[in-house]
Amino acid sequence: MPTQDEIYAKVSATLVEALNVDEDEIKPTATLQGDLGAESIDFLDIVFRLEREFGIKIPRGELFPEAIFQGDPEFVQDGKVTDKGLSELKARMPFADLSGFEKNPELTGIGDLFTVDMITRYIQGKLGN
Repeated sequence: MPTQDEIYAKVSATLVEALNVDEDEIKPTATLQGDLGAESIDFLDIVFRLEREFGIKIPRGELFPEAIFQGDPEFVQDGKVTDKGLSELKARMPFADLSGFEKNPELTGIGDLFTVDMITRYIQGKLGN
C-alpha cells in the first residue's frame, strides 16, 4: 500500500505530464482548471494516466462527475447548487472537501473543487488506504 506522500507524488507527476505544467505549479490546493489550465479533454487523459499509474479502474463520471448538474432543476436554480444538489455532490464525491463551496454554492465554482489534493484523496480511497 503506497503512503499518502507516495500517492501525492505520483498524482503530481501524472498531472505534470498530462497538463504540461512545471512541477512547482503542482500544490495540494491547485485547481485543475483555474491554476493548472486543464480543459475538458484533459480530464479524460488524466483519468487514463491515473488508471495506468495506479493499476485501478476509474468509472466514467466517478472522479469528475461533470454531468450531475446538466439540466436538472432540482439540483441547480438561478446559477446556484440547491441543497438537493449539494447532497448529490456529497454522495458522488465523498473524497472532495465541499466546506468552502457550501458557503457559496455558485455553479461556476464547481471547477474549484477539483484540486490536486482531491485527486490524491480519491486515489487513496480507490486503493483502500
